[in-house]
Amino acid sequence: MKAGRITVSTRKFEVKEIPTPTPSHGEVRIKVGAAGVCLSDVHFIDGTLSPGYLKGDEVTLGHEVAGTIETLGEGVHTYKVGDRVLVVAGERNEKNQITTLGFDYDGGYAEYVIAKAGLLVKIPDSLPFEEAAIIPDAVSTPWAAISSTAKMKSGETAAVFGVGGLGIHAVQLLKIVGCSKVIAIDPRPEARAKALEIGADFAFDPSDEELKKHRGLNAAFDFAGVTPVRKQALSMLGEQGRLVIVGIANEPITIPNDMAFTYMRTQILGHYGSEPMHTKELVEFVKQGKLSLSKSVSEVLPLDQAALALEKLEKKIGNPIRIVLRP
Repeated sequence: MKAGRITVSTRKFEVKEIPTPTPSHGEVRIKVGAAGVCLSDVHFIDGTLSPGYLKGDEVTLGHEVAGTIETLGEGVHTYKVGDRVLVVAGERNEKNQITTLGFDYDGGYAEYVIAKAGLLVKIPDSLPFEEAAIIPDAVSTPWAAISSTAKMKSGETAAVFGVGGLGIHAVQLLKIVGCSKVIAIDPRPEARAKALEIGADFAFDPSDEELKKHRGLNAAFDFAGVTPVRKQALSMLGEQGRLVIVGIANEPITIPNDMAFTYMRTQILGHYGSEPMHTKELVEFVKQGKLSLSKSVSEVLPLDQAALALEKLEKKIGNPIRIVLRP
């Protein structure tokens, strides 16, 4: 089968032929319907990110995957051939280490992918594979940050810094939660326009003086992974405000003023990924009509053009939210 593989030691990426995998006990083989292209994949190739638990020097990229079950391994009784599913992007192994699809084991830039039955979520026929594929990570990571880490409540206020592939969904999800004011902050005019279209109450360039009128927020979310964002975000928080850091700058976190920080009882919270329950909740939101992802897929490209998709995302060509590969 064809697969988009990276050699970790050289960071070389190519689509090539590899043997079609066979599911072991408790696993299934999925015919991939769609695979999302994430900025994390770009950072894997450029060396910013590395797998923590990969056995070997090669792995198939792709941690956002949906498709159809094609073969059942032994011991799988909760699913049948033909079921439409998405794959939860990560899990804790027997040593309680978080391992990630497309980093620590082969992912979905391929014609087929192997997944444990316990990491599957059934999806309705009404949900296209292209939209379902991006739920793990692009939608589930901001949802977990909002619901579990920040514990956002109806009526609260929030700012979202960086409205790219994850931040744009944070805007949408904060409105679903019932936030009374959601501010999108991004230097790109096209990103701000998209945020307003998706439901943001306000959208600003980070240098806009109008931002000062919106201080006293309950929460701020850093999806940009840029150090100056943290300082600006902290200045916008009210009493017991939470800064949730999702984007990775790989730099120290600095608190500009410890007196203000302690007086206001500010909190800084780190966030990574999501749990299976978050993915299941989002599929239910889609079923109930609360969440629409129809505007989230910017472009669909064939697997052979995976390198082009990665380049378009890295350079933000066409202001992509999510580019999706279809084998």
